Amino acid sequence: MLNVENKVITITGASSGIGEASAKLLAQNGANVVLGARRTEKLEKIVEEIRASGGTAEFKAVDVTNREDTKAFIHFAKDKFGRVDVIFNNAGIMPLSPMNALKVEEWDRTINVNIYGVLNGIAAGLPIMEAQGGGQFINTASVSAHVVVLNSAVYSATKFAVWAISEGLRQESKNIRVTTICPGVVATELGSDITDESSKDALHKFRQTALTPDAIARAVLYAVSQPDDVDVNEVIVRPTASTNL
Repeated sequence: MLNVENKVITITGASSGIGEASAKLLAQNGANVVLGARRTEKLEKIVEEIRASGGTAEFKAVDVTNREDTKAFIHFAKDKFGRVDVIFNNAGIMPLSPMNALKVEEWDRTINVNIYGVLNGIAAGLPIMEAQGGGQFINTASVSAHVVVLNSAVYSATKFAVWAISEGLRQESKNIRVTTICPGVVATELGSDITDESSKDALHKFRQTALTPDAIARAVLYAVSQPDDVDVNEVIVRPTASTNL
């Protein structure tokens, strides 16, 4: 039996890609999923699909860069189901560009979503998990937490930070599991906000061997489904044909 049934799992960045695929797979395996993102029309459609397939799902709009908004999202899940077992901090953006393009507003936005989004999820959920005696954080980093490629300096910096935050939290926690998911190239909307043409072209080439979001969802399911005394610290998932991305 998978250790998933009836778990209450919140997912940010759930309106598409890895978040959507994970929500559907976890619900299919008996979890109560609570989806969060800014695009509520997409969340509503996904929740309807999950419910039509016999799953249990709720949704709420959330801006992960806003601490109070994130807290409200996590407490919405707790109010609905009485507890929060897993917080999947998955929201992220990737507006790649060379440093000398000086896209400083994009740097700020990347830091706010990718780093503060994870910190806000931890701040909202950690007191709940400590009070209930356990839980699990799953944080989406990237292979870019391990390797820096052309035009990815700021993005990689944020993902290195997610890795470090996750590892630090894991070391501090005795009853709370912490998992870092590091996807390689995946065919998602990530990178749709790239404004630098050379970076757009590079991403298009990388995605010729991209994974589907379902591949990462299976890694999330694996991490969640382990017995409570087993903490899968990190999962790196790359396309077979890829060398380092």
